[in-house]
Amino acid sequence: MKIQIDKKVIGESSETFIIAELSANHNQDIEIALKSIDSIKQCGADAVKLQTYTPDTITLDCDNDYFKIKHGTIWDGTTLYELYKKAYTPWEWQPKLKKYAEDLGLICFSSPFDKTAVDFLAKMNVAAYKIASFEIVDIPLIEYTAAQGKPIIISTGIATEDEIADAVDVCRKVGNNQIALLKCTSEYPAPIEETNLKTIPYLTNKFGVVAGLSDHTLEATASIAAVAVGAKIIEKHFILDKSIGGPDSSFSLEPTQFAQMVKAIRSVEKALGNSEMAVTERMKNSRRFARSLFAVKDIQAGEILTEDNVRSIRPAGGLPPKYFSRILGSKAINKIPRGNPITFNDIEPSE
Repeated sequence: MKIQIDKKVIGESSETFIIAELSANHNQDIEIALKSIDSIKQCGADAVKLQTYTPDTITLDCDNDYFKIKHGTIWDGTTLYELYKKAYTPWEWQPKLKKYAEDLGLICFSSPFDKTAVDFLAKMNVAAYKIASFEIVDIPLIEYTAAQGKPIIISTGIATEDEIADAVDVCRKVGNNQIALLKCTSEYPAPIEETNLKTIPYLTNKFGVVAGLSDHTLEATASIAAVAVGAKIIEKHFILDKSIGGPDSSFSLEPTQFAQMVKAIRSVEKALGNSEMAVTERMKNSRRFARSLFAVKDIQAGEILTEDNVRSIRPAGGLPPKYFSRILGSKAINKIPRGNPITFNDIEPSE
């Protein structure tokens, strides 16, 4: 399974696609947003992701109990409208941020939260769309987004398996097979013990899609480990400096941490290699020190080979040790000085 976002092929043997989620970590200051994009590039990410909504496109300005946040989150005590008013990225910034990112060689795309946002992003010609975890149940929105014909990445943080299937099916219904699913734990921050990385290969096998991780834990461990179990996309929140504050700052990585995560992921990719059991040139070189059969005493012509005068020792050069029992009791054809390898040319053939 693979998808292509801009010129980046994602899946199978390709490199992990690393997304820096800017989210609300600009504190409503476009200069912070631009500096963040600079830093994201320096950290080695492949893409920067925005969020495209306004408080009015995502919720209602209402303070009854339905709209109050009071469920043990880091945002308790406010309303949804108040939270999103602080967190949203002004739409007039987004074309400028996209161009700035692309001029640096980054891919820039976004999460739409309603049809107007999809239309806005379509005019921007984004290379992909991201469906956030809480929107996975909005099948009409997913259908409308998938119909744009661009790759669609869907977080699964709150979804049942049936709801994931509904989301995937509606994408395919409109002819869009460029689908990726991200394992996500929709807690902020997410406890690492609830990350359940083994779900990632399950998503790939169950739904026939590229799979990855949207990581809300406090550190990079889960993201790095996810690559080892098959994640081809990693999404992690980025913040230029946690002193900026903001709704998502506590579970975002600063530049040093983010760069270390990218470096570790690239190292894991190298370590994974492939499943072939071929002997590499480096391995061949090291095999010079493998054990083999050597004369450990001078052996005269006609003398019998025994455990006393032949041993399996390092280095290579003689017969492999698997022949040890076979050659014991054989006669030496000629003198074999101590420290010389034993070969079949040195002994009488077996009858």
